[in-house]
Amino acid sequence: MDNDTTTRHINSGGAAANTFDAIVIGSGISGGWAAKELCEKGLKTLVLERGRSVVHLKDYPTASMNPWEFKHRGRMTRAFMEENPLITQAAGFGEDTAHFFIRDKDHPYVQEKPFEWIRGYQVGGKSLIWGRACPRWSHFEFTAPARLGYGIEWPITYDEIAPWYSHVELFAGICGNRDGLEAMPDGEYLPPFDFNCVEKDLQQKIHAKYKNRFMIQGRWAQLTEARDIHRQQGRGRCQSRDMCMRGCPFGGYFSSVSSTLPWAARTGKLTIRPFSVVHSIIYDEKKGKATGVRIIDTITREETSYFARIIFVNASTLNSNLILLNSTSTRFPSGLGNDNGLLGKYICHHNYRGSLGGTLEGYEDIYYYGRKPAESMMANYRNLHKQDTDFVGGYMAFMGASRSQGAGEELPVQIGAAYKEAMSEAGGWGMYMYMQGETIPKLSNHVSLSREQKDPWGIPQLVTHVEYDENDERLLKDFLDQSAEMLDNAGVKNITRHDNHWAPGRDIHEMGGCRMGKDPGTSLLNKWNQLHSCSNVFVTDGACMTSTANQSPSILYMALTARAADHAVAEMKRMNL
Repeated sequence: MDNDTTTRHINSGGAAANTFDAIVIGSGISGGWAAKELCEKGLKTLVLERGRSVVHLKDYPTASMNPWEFKHRGRMTRAFMEENPLITQAAGFGEDTAHFFIRDKDHPYVQEKPFEWIRGYQVGGKSLIWGRACPRWSHFEFTAPARLGYGIEWPITYDEIAPWYSHVELFAGICGNRDGLEAMPDGEYLPPFDFNCVEKDLQQKIHAKYKNRFMIQGRWAQLTEARDIHRQQGRGRCQSRDMCMRGCPFGGYFSSVSSTLPWAARTGKLTIRPFSVVHSIIYDEKKGKATGVRIIDTITREETSYFARIIFVNASTLNSNLILLNSTSTRFPSGLGNDNGLLGKYICHHNYRGSLGGTLEGYEDIYYYGRKPAESMMANYRNLHKQDTDFVGGYMAFMGASRSQGAGEELPVQIGAAYKEAMSEAGGWGMYMYMQGETIPKLSNHVSLSREQKDPWGIPQLVTHVEYDENDERLLKDFLDQSAEMLDNAGVKNITRHDNHWAPGRDIHEMGGCRMGKDPGTSLLNKWNQLHSCSNVFVTDGACMTSTANQSPSILYMALTARAADHAVAEMKRMNL
């Protein structure tokens, strides 16, 4: 056997030393919440992370560096970009953030259709590099797939998840305004980042013309003020540096590393094991339940088993599907819980292909303070009460306005006194707008395990087969048409429209494959995120999603995780798990 994939099995200290009340696979946004909730409720919890350890404050090497302190002024070398064509396309990737992304070669996979799988392997996962948008879903998104016939019925309602939204919002710290919108419900918000003068003007002009279209101050996981619960976490107010993805030394934005994991550690119940690639979940045929997790140490190549009464799968959507598909047994020959053959099916994502830009006249005597790390949002206005377009689903938008850096960029030589003087004057105002569109779960969009190719740890590589469809194209066209008209009516000039033709995946919002549902024949998970046929395994990351809606999903993952953990502990006390 190749030395690169050889493993040696150990079980250091015997089963007792490796036994916990709960195991959480993954330490990102949902895994961190699982750890916090389970430890708070008294469970001895093991968190398994395939990447390295990252400790708040200690492991943010570029957090306070100035532009001139970077060897390549924030850019990557041509050689690096040629070696990493996928990861270098990710939003926020650069010389200042590269330490939180994995290189393309470090975890290969097979693309049957183009899919750009963006990953962050470290304690904290992608919670260190996420976009931080946190709008709530509305009741429309939970009912539309079944109501309009493009998906199965969600097993929960907005009213059921709303208290859990509040639970996680208060702890994480979400800023935003209470706008009273049906399509984007209000939450437990800190004060919002205010509009600048041009954004405020745009909002007023759009609403005057379109009574059902609402440009609002965005809802973001940023501490515009630190309340007592945040100070208890050791976090402080956002400084408007807009350097979030470097790791924030102030704890100004929410991440597992600055918030949930340290909170869990304070209970004395948390153990984090980095450098632990999960091979599979162990299923006991006699007991009829999962009993543990088999991991491979990425440094020693040793294989170790850990045991627990309940297991939370939070490895991020595609890795969670991979782990479940690779967890085979006599009872589950095609993957844990996969009685209906739908594990890995109905993978979906968000459509980010459309964007617009333009210029605005006036306001030359007004500027703004800081580098606001948040954008304005426009709530979805399509297909709410009924289908009113030639496509199903909806879209929201992110948008904003800013001033250019003066005439310096127009000078033929960008150095010297003339350039410095030109840069001291602010230029004109410009604005942008881009979409986040719903995509439809389809059986044909799926992931599977390769029969021939394995990763560096001897685990089958993931095969991705995900693509756009005609509904996506019609939704994209509508966004571009409607947005261009809207901006024109609001006085925006020189409007440009753009379809970036991104492959699925670059949105970093992959979802599905192990979806929730009422019917075990068409879903893998019940309303509590338990596998229908293996009830002590919970899946609460993006893999659990029944549909995508149009809003950013991370805050929903947090809410679903906290709710599932509460249910799991209650069931354990009743001796049902």
